[in-house]
Amino acid sequence: MILFLQAAPLLLLLGLLVSGRAGPVPAVLAALVVALPAVLLSLPDGVSALPFLGAETLRGAFLASKPIAVVMGGLLFHAALAKPEAGQGAPDPRRIFVATLLMGVFMESVTGFAVGAVFALSALRGMGIGGAPAAAMALLSLTLVPWGGLGPGTALGAALVGMPAQQIATMASWPNAAWLLLMGPVLWRLCAAAGVVVPPAEKLAQMGFLAAMAAMLVLLHPVLPFEVIGVLASGLPLLLALWKLDPPSGAAGWRRAGRAMAPYLGLTAALLLARSWAGAPSWSPFPELPGFPLTHVAVVLWLAAGVLLAMRADAPVVATGAFRRALKPAMAMLFYVVLARWMAGSGIAASLASATAEALGPAAPYAVPVMGLVSGMVTGSNVGSNAALMPVQFALGREAGMPEGLAPALHNFAGSAGAGMSFAVTAMVCGLLADGARPGQVWRLLLPSLLGVVVVGWVMVALLG
Repeated sequence: MILFLQAAPLLLLLGLLVSGRAGPVPAVLAALVVALPAVLLSLPDGVSALPFLGAETLRGAFLASKPIAVVMGGLLFHAALAKPEAGQGAPDPRRIFVATLLMGVFMESVTGFAVGAVFALSALRGMGIGGAPAAAMALLSLTLVPWGGLGPGTALGAALVGMPAQQIATMASWPNAAWLLLMGPVLWRLCAAAGVVVPPAEKLAQMGFLAAMAAMLVLLHPVLPFEVIGVLASGLPLLLALWKLDPPSGAAGWRRAGRAMAPYLGLTAALLLARSWAGAPSWSPFPELPGFPLTHVAVVLWLAAGVLLAMRADAPVVATGAFRRALKPAMAMLFYVVLARWMAGSGIAASLASATAEALGPAAPYAVPVMGLVSGMVTGSNVGSNAALMPVQFALGREAGMPEGLAPALHNFAGSAGAGMSFAVTAMVCGLLADGARPGQVWRLLLPSLLGVVVVGWVMVALLG
């Protein structure tokens, strides 16, 4: 009975979102109400309900403030660069690929917290693509989440289980690289849903780019810090693809290309510089949670956006529009993170994971990718997923006799993949679209991607576990 009550909030949330009977915010509010009895019954002895709910809600709000600030900063940065008169013409398969699996992935690697999806979605809308196909395409930009924002989630997960972050990132790069190769066929399926035909020659070219990204993801870890590998693995192919799409011609062409790339290169340099500042002042109201440092991605994004907005005469109008677009996604993200904190802090998440592992017996190692995927989808971030279940997965791997580090690496991969298609992020993208697209429609289109996470994880368990 208790397990049913503990699972009820997730089952209700998933049912409402997949069926389309409720939008992202009403669905999570209903899940919060249903979670209350389960939380009260799951609390350890001696823990009072009201203080617990108040404290965990505050923790959730603090954790949510970081992705919310990043998304708002990303929207401001993008709005500051946007030119209303500049359309991108009819949908083109190469430009769709560049917008999602190159530019989107690059921006996510630099900033994290689903900002890559914001940039990809804007480019897709500029091509006239909307609805569920556009939302699903935008979410493909979140395929290197373990390295997104220079890897804070991976670093946190490694600290929680007492392992080097470089080791976990190196092991996670193998399944992530395999899954990345699956994104080509997934994107072609989404293009077909949007009425865009991808010629065979273009499919071959796109697979070449993805193969290069996958190879760099695996081969660079032995020689470089894991934090910068996502930026390099996506940034170098992006530069080549942009040059092929629109080769600069003459001095004037190179100057135009330089002006177009300058804000992005400047932002990347500023973020890397901020990352190099060890021991920066930090706001840390909860000692057990990662603080909000002065060098956080959100701070850099807001400063960069402020500089760009200062150069525009219509800055107030542009900023107001960006904030309005961010309101509904911010609300959704806040409520989803609070739900995740209630479930993790009360022990519900660990209880469901342990019950699943016990029920599976010898097949328990195969539960690691599944639980990681679910954890990511519920928490909405690699930070949240690793904070909620990484220690549980680590213990499960040890009890099952898995090689040291394999369970945390698989959790890091699967949880990150789930975070990129999570309740909160999908709700945010649908809210930004504001054209009637529902999360359930998006997930049905992304079903091969979801299944791919599990299959790749199971193959890794079969080969190494």
